[in-house]
Amino acid sequence: MCGIVGYIGHREAYPIIIKGLQRLEYRGYDSAGIAIYDGNSIKLSKTKGKVSDLKEKIENEISTDGTLGIGHTRWATHGEPNDVNSHPHYSNSGNLVIIHNGIIENYDSLKKELIARGYTFKSDTDTEVLVNLIEEVQKSNNLKLGKAVQIALNEVVGAYAIAVFDKNKPNEIVVAKLGSPLAIGVGEDEFFIASDASPFIEFTKNAIYLEDEQMAIIRRGKDIKIRKIKSDDLVAPYIQELQLNLEQIEKGGYEHFMLKEIYEQPRAILDTFRGRLLSNEAIIKMAGIEDNMKRFLAADRIIIVACGTSWHAGLVAEYIFEDLARIPVEVEYASEFRYRNPVISEKDVVIAISQSGETADTLAAIKLARSKGAFVFGVCNVVGSSIARETDAGAYTHAGPEIGVASTKAFTTQITVLTLIALRLARAKGTISSSEFRQHLIELETIPNKVEEALQSDEAIKVIADIYKDSKNCLYLGRGFNFPVALEGALKLKEISYIHAEGYPAAEMKHGPIALIDEQMPVVVIATKTEHYEKVVSNIQEIKSRKGKIIGIVTKGDVSVRELADHVIEVPDTLESLSPLLTTIPLQLLSYHIAVMLGKNVDQPRNLAKSVTVE
Repeated sequence: MCGIVGYIGHREAYPIIIKGLQRLEYRGYDSAGIAIYDGNSIKLSKTKGKVSDLKEKIENEISTDGTLGIGHTRWATHGEPNDVNSHPHYSNSGNLVIIHNGIIENYDSLKKELIARGYTFKSDTDTEVLVNLIEEVQKSNNLKLGKAVQIALNEVVGAYAIAVFDKNKPNEIVVAKLGSPLAIGVGEDEFFIASDASPFIEFTKNAIYLEDEQMAIIRRGKDIKIRKIKSDDLVAPYIQELQLNLEQIEKGGYEHFMLKEIYEQPRAILDTFRGRLLSNEAIIKMAGIEDNMKRFLAADRIIIVACGTSWHAGLVAEYIFEDLARIPVEVEYASEFRYRNPVISEKDVVIAISQSGETADTLAAIKLARSKGAFVFGVCNVVGSSIARETDAGAYTHAGPEIGVASTKAFTTQITVLTLIALRLARAKGTISSSEFRQHLIELETIPNKVEEALQSDEAIKVIADIYKDSKNCLYLGRGFNFPVALEGALKLKEISYIHAEGYPAAEMKHGPIALIDEQMPVVVIATKTEHYEKVVSNIQEIKSRKGKIIGIVTKGDVSVRELADHVIEVPDTLESLSPLLTTIPLQLLSYHIAVMLGKNVDQPRNLAKSVTVE
């Protein structure tokens, strides 16, 4: 949801800001803007469209000299995407300039009050209201910018990450955070501001991640001052060393980030279980589990909260936890869980899953669960993210940066972590024998190589994609562990190709979806060798009798489905509980190739942002 970038120091700000916006464009790409201050005047340029459009406009419009600047790439919430609603926004006097990620929920009442005081507004955004509120507080009370920001933020309701400066203070930027991520890069006599660390990784490895309800006053050549917005208490800055490197956030020769990330999955899965899975010793080592084993073993149930692809990973985990560890599991959409007045007790364990660790609904669900006394365990990818800080314990997936909006390696690495947890709990509870436990560990170690093998079907999948790229609808079917994979496959196709697709348990086909099947309807059926195999074959026969086009995802060497299906894509054989790690691969590639053939923007699909940091 919106990306913000800022710089103050001894370098020219423009190259840092524009490159930073390009790296953050996955967070929002309907409009973009930049403001550079040279100590005398502010040069501002913004436009509807992508960062490339902004860059072209700037080259023809403004001088870019200056060592202080802020930039923004927008995912619209208030006001349609256009030049006027793009950030940055000026205050009425033209002295203050702001960029903002988030939503100010009470902006309308604040706007009416400001209009009554003589303020006028050019845009439809809540952000322009915020910058004028700050100006009104500053002007009415003759305050410094930092104090004015603090007082103004105590009057707003909502979520924000902001950066604001005053042209009368050429050596200062004020930033603040509530619910939306904000990182500060600390260099030698220079500071960087961004929604995540990717814009400044080549300049510094040192970063401060602001906590919720914290603000920072960043002054050129001086130490950062961090204080709490509510109480005015000073907070000692905690500087972390970044693990990210520049190579990880570049395309590396691939046409799209999504394709790169699909092909990174063998390494990502390996990195996720590296050091945790010791098959020779029949050991799983996860500090977050070992340190809290009593809470897990005493749990009446596990509640998994997540959104989107992470919710699908949670559904896979439900099957795995209940099958191996015999613990009751409920999987909830975080967006519904937080508003439903759920029944939660101190004997519940809540597992919150999020790639970014910043998903607003999942964070709200965590806070609700903790307020009821539940133990909350986080599974996320981004070190230092809000979910990593808000949970009682957790585990990182170690997938590396995921830039493509449509999650791929996040899904498989989340399943990997959750599988490790389920196996460790099963061993502790005695619900799995020593031989079965060792078999699972040995097989899990083979998964990266088997994913590599599954990726070798890419050319065959391209042929299938070309046949079905003009379809208007598509049905995905799976059973057991692979029902969530059917949901995920349908989501991928919808996200990036804009083709309507639905995922169903194969047995539910007769309860409605079968009415849709005709010779124009492609049906993707996950039909690997499992205990449900014969039933899935029967489902395929029902589809075939109604002239549906069948794309079968099958275990290598399959014969029965091959005789029935119009197309088959093979994946290596594995344990049924691990099969989602393989069956999802051809579905990712199928969606990718269809979207590319249709000329869609694969990495930046319309109306979507990578990290949903507002409701």
